[in-house]
Amino acid sequence: MKQLNELDNEDKPRERLLRHGLKTLKNRELIALILGSGSQQNPLFTIAKKVEELLEKERLEALRIDKLNTIPGVGVSKASQLLAAFELARRFYEKPERKQILSPEDALAFLHKYEDKNQEHFLTLTLDGSKQLIAAHLVFIGTLNRSLFHPREIFSLACSDHADTIIIAHNHPSGLNEPSHEDTLVTRRVFEAGKLMGIELIDHLIFSKSGYYSFAANGFFG
Repeated sequence: MKQLNELDNEDKPRERLLRHGLKTLKNRELIALILGSGSQQNPLFTIAKKVEELLEKERLEALRIDKLNTIPGVGVSKASQLLAAFELARRFYEKPERKQILSPEDALAFLHKYEDKNQEHFLTLTLDGSKQLIAAHLVFIGTLNRSLFHPREIFSLACSDHADTIIIAHNHPSGLNEPSHEDTLVTRRVFEAGKLMGIELIDHLIFSKSGYYSFAANGFFG
């Protein structure tokens, strides 16, 4: 069987891709383009056909290097090429399911890894119009100090994420979750900035291993 570079131009997947587009290619031809070459013992399109058959039997997520290696002519290098191509496509075209944040407990599920830190970690959760989490950002590490703190860092992230609302949060290494005077001032500052930006602050959570404090649940926002 001919290798990719031995085919007539009209038969080459690469030439047909350039002339007519990706949709004209069969699955095994797309696989052949990723693999690039075979060998005399294992021709390229024989390998591509066997990879196609494996893909038809297995869920894409279940494919591993050891399964691809069972195909003659597919070593670690070619298996890695295939898996990298599949993973890249999945990351760009699969929309991850977003978690809806409807309570402090929902938000805390994304904060637990910071609850036992020895320093304060200040975070921002950005949410869309349906209160679904877009991203959890670590904004800074250190004692919350109003004179050093500026809302621009928070709202820069929120604007980049096209967020409709935000939740801010920070851990208390002491294990005491009651807000300090500084915590309250910072919350007010972010809340007022959010009104100007059109991105509402809907809660500020203080948390530790011993529990949490929610400004929203304690009536801070109205």
